[in-house]
Amino acid sequence: MKTLLLTVPILMVATPAAAQMHDMAGMKMPGMTMPAKGPAKPDVKPHAEPKAAAKARAVVKAKPSEKPKPIPRKTHAEVAKPMAMPGMDMTAPAGPPSSTSAAPLSNACPPEHAAMGHCTPAAPSSEPAPVAPSGTDQAAGDAPPPAPPTTLAAARFYDPATMATANRLMRDEHGGMRLSQVIFNLAEVQVRNGRDGYRWDGEGWFGGDIHRLVVKTEGEGSFADRVDNAEVQVLYSKALDPYWNLQAGVRQDLGAGAKRTYAVVGVEGLAPYWFDVEGTVFLSDKGDVLARGEAWYDQRITQRAILQPRVEMNFAAQDMPGSRIGAGLSTAEVGLRLRYEIKREFAPYVGVSWERRYGATARFARADGDDTGGIALALGVRAWF
Repeated sequence: MKTLLLTVPILMVATPAAAQMHDMAGMKMPGMTMPAKGPAKPDVKPHAEPKAAAKARAVVKAKPSEKPKPIPRKTHAEVAKPMAMPGMDMTAPAGPPSSTSAAPLSNACPPEHAAMGHCTPAAPSSEPAPVAPSGTDQAAGDAPPPAPPTTLAAARFYDPATMATANRLMRDEHGGMRLSQVIFNLAEVQVRNGRDGYRWDGEGWFGGDIHRLVVKTEGEGSFADRVDNAEVQVLYSKALDPYWNLQAGVRQDLGAGAKRTYAVVGVEGLAPYWFDVEGTVFLSDKGDVLARGEAWYDQRITQRAILQPRVEMNFAAQDMPGSRIGAGLSTAEVGLRLRYEIKREFAPYVGVSWERRYGATARFARADGDDTGGIALALGVRAWF
């Protein structure tokens, strides 16, 4: 009796749910052909089930059921196989393929999915993808620079003559000025064993960054005698690049030797690692050929103390008895001077200088009763203005 009373409410609740129609009429599904709708069933109201039948069904449900058989497990191939749906057309719709139907990419196919056969990974590339050059890796271009502007705002208020004068002054003040300098790199007293002397080496120039007039002078002598040798050079200097100048002009010898005039061609400039270098060739009015090379370097110890090593060599292509010069390497000088810049324009120094005469030049010196070389203590000043 209790079972019957529980069954009746359950049937009353389940009957309206079972009466709902799962009709998909009116729904459009691309790629599917829906079966034609059959004749409508008569609307029959559910009638009450007899009590005897309901009691019998309840008794049947109460009986223990047989043990269910195990459901066989399907393989991956059977799961992946499309299910047959009678009355439905599963063919793909006509039209361009969608991007979603393309083969999965390698980054959309993880290894675990590929192991189960769900997707196919893309073949790995043996070469890395090329990277486009950027920044300084790009090739240097050869496009011409843009043309400078030809119109100035001030030209609307001033006449052309005034503008031309102003432009010329502006260019002069931004690199086209005329400057000058006089500098004595060496102006010293040399204390030798038994014969003290003096030496100078300086130059002055006037001009701009490209073209200059240069006057050089150097010489030496002893206090007990007149000037041994001296020279003056007047040169035209033209800048080859920001570091090197080409020079050409004339040289006139003075002093105790022969008074000869030379044509001069040389270069001077700043070599790598900040070495000041000079190289000059001289051709005399007698056809004699001489050459000279000089180099020095300013090693800054402090902001004011500077150590300067210096070397100079002189060569001759032939013997010149009148000038007491022999062929080949005639003289060599090596010096080391330490200066202290009280001001940038004025720096006293102390140092040592070693000089040597070679070949026929040494023979001429011995014949004149002079030394062929030695070490001297140098006391002097370096100044420019």
